Amino acid sequence: MATGTIKENLGTGRRKTAVASVRLRPGSGKVVVNGRKFEEYFPLELQRKAVLAPVEKCSSATAYDFIIRVKGGGIQGQVVATRLGISRALVQEDDARRHDLKELGYLTRDSRKKERKKYGLRGARKRGQFSKR
Repeated sequence: MATGTIKENLGTGRRKTAVASVRLRPGSGKVVVNGRKFEEYFPLELQRKAVLAPVEKCSSATAYDFIIRVKGGGIQGQVVATRLGISRALVQEDDARRHDLKELGYLTRDSRKKERKKYGLRGARKRGQFSKR
């Protein structure tokens, strides 16, 4: 058996066009997002709390390191996608957490996306102004 193997759990989260890939490994609570510090990538305290909410619920905040790759979408879509990815990785690590995280809605994928623009219209549904004559 190889001596350098680390047990990792993977979780993928999506929201609108944002996709987050989360690697969960035993560690000291370090969070790295796209090679940058967590506080640097998500500058608002509200965003950081939303991302780490599943970890706080499992009361194991300092037991794991998170390596997160996120792309696409806006910052809020990335926050929700990352939260879903972390939740899925935690459940993969220990299935007993599923009930608590599902109850809080952290395992539910928000499937709403932007509706496509249709030809002949100004947007997805908006029409041009009606002219009687």
